[in-house]
Formats: sequence, structure tokens, C-alpha cells
Amino acid sequence: MDGLRIIPVTNEELIFSVSALADEIWHEHFSSILSTEQIDYMLEKFLSPEALADQINHDYEYFLFSYEYTFAGFAGIHEENGSLFLSKLYVHKDFRGKKIASYMFRKFIEICKMRNLNKIWLTCNRFNESTLAVYEHLGFQKVRTEVTDIGQGYVMDDYILEYKVVIVSGQSVITLPDTILHTDLHNMPHNLPIQFSHSV
Repeated sequence: MDGLRIIPVTNEELIFSVSALADEIWHEHFSSILSTEQIDYMLEKFLSPEALADQINHDYEYFLFSYEYTFAGFAGIHEENGSLFLSKLYVHKDFRGKKIASYMFRKFIEICKMRNLNKIWLTCNRFNESTLAVYEHLGFQKVRTEVTDIGQGYVMDDYILEYKVVIVSGQSVITLPDTILHTDLHNMPHNLPIQFSHSV
């Protein structure tokens, strides 16, 4: 993707960049869903430099997206029990609409292919309708709801979403919903068999 660089977060400076970007994105995006107090609490608990460093020390992988030399977003992933947990995927409002999320999703598919992982899963706030629409457009399906107590009287009220990646003879079969075939197929990774799904 022209103009986009994916930078592995491997040092303290980059960790601080992720944390600062998260603070800006969360206060902009979640202000209509969560209170400012809960946003601040969750940022400190999950996305402070200390929290990020601890996650990386426990095998989480973080990536910054640089678009035309400006940090545009970030992602965090973790391999769990034969699947890929997409812990974080955020794009700054100034860079939404440039298909960065779709591009990163294809990269996650490539990771699944290389590591023989059979699905990607994530959590998403049940009231985060715009983000849920993006994930469903990409082919994710809601599998259940989950309410998690995160302390201080706050909860995460989420959908669990999954995207199945079928492993066939050591290769990944990408399952695509009909809705993205006409726009995204030409950008898919090469040399992968494709299985079309009508279940979304």
C-alpha cells in the first residue's frame, strides 16, 4: 500500500508513541459510548506505556502504522491456542477511509497462513456500531456477548467476533463475504486459495 509503513513496536520510544496515539484516538472515538472517567481508566490499565511493555513482555506483538511519515494507527495481536487474537486495531480519524484497516486485516491473514492459525478473533464494544460494521464487512461474525468486570465499577460489554481461516494442506483458505469481493479481491495476498462464504 503506497505511503504506508508497518513498524514493529520494539523499544520504549515506540511504546510511548502507541500510548500517546491511543489516548488521542480513544478520547475522540469512544466519547459517545463511554464516560471520560472510564476511558481514562481503561487507557491507564491497558494502554499506558507500562501496560504495553508488560503485554509485549508476555508475547503480544504491537505495530505502528506510519502513513506518509505520520503515525496513523496501531495494532496489537497475540497468538492463543491455535488462533490469532486481534487485541487492538485503531486508525486515527484523519486517516480513516484510506483502507488501512482492510490492508492490515490482509496482513493478519498472512500471519495466520505462516503460523497455521485457524481463526482471528476479537472483542468489540456492543455499542460501537461503526467499528462493528467494519468488522462484519471484512467477514467477521458475532459468536457471543461477554461482560467483563475490569475493576473500579467498570465493565467491558462486548461482542466476541471470529473470522475463520481454514487450513488446507498447509495453506490458508481465505473466507470472504460477498460484500467485499468487488472492492478488495484485487488486493488479496497472492498464491492463496479462496473460499467464498454466503453466511455473513
